Amino acid sequence: MTALEQELDAAEQAFNDAMISNDVDRIRACITEDWCLITPERGPVPAADILSVIASGVLGHDTMTKRSHLMRVWGDVAVVVGRGTNTGWFRGAPISADEWVCDIYRRVGNNWKCELTQLTPVNMAGGSPASDV
Repeated sequence: MTALEQELDAAEQAFNDAMISNDVDRIRACITEDWCLITPERGPVPAADILSVIASGVLGHDTMTKRSHLMRVWGDVAVVVGRGTNTGWFRGAPISADEWVCDIYRRVGNNWKCELTQLTPVNMAGGSPASDV
């Protein structure tokens, strides 16, 4: 792993750790001011909406892991694609996910901050993952 890939891997781990802390200030430290989460259910969701439901306790995470499969860097912009799993709660009900996660990072000063996160559920029904084709 190159030094740059290690930096991005550390940024991903810090983001995961912040999410399971359920501390909006820690999460905010990992993302840009205009970060957006794109979900299959709602499409683009602004950072303010996500941080609000976390701060209120409506949404929380207990676990979050990602295994990076692809990293690309163009100057101060990087893309990290990985397989992620998480558990937690939403409106008091347990949740869990197995997803492909695409994070777009931008270098801000000496740090990588996440600009956008796209989630795609892993769907194994009726077939094999593309890596097996």
